[in-house]
Amino acid sequence: MPIYEYICSQCDEEFETLVFGGDDKVACPHCDRDDVRRIMSACSFKSSNSFTPSSGSSGCATCSSTNCSSCH
Repeated sequence: MPIYEYICSQCDEEFETLVFGGDDKVACPHCDRDDVRRIMSACSFKSSNSFTPSSGSSGCATCSSTNCSSCH
């Protein structure tokens, strides 16, 4: 079951949620509206005991660190 990132069209809140199926309705946790759209997530992969962001930028989408070795 994947975790997707969304942005709310009403309040511009960005959030992540676990989606159990394709028919699940997703609502903004901030304003409870269901007018949300899925956004591209920054992801990383593990190679030789280190994490590498696939986007080429430093840091992870879910933390404020600029070095993945500090949180992985």
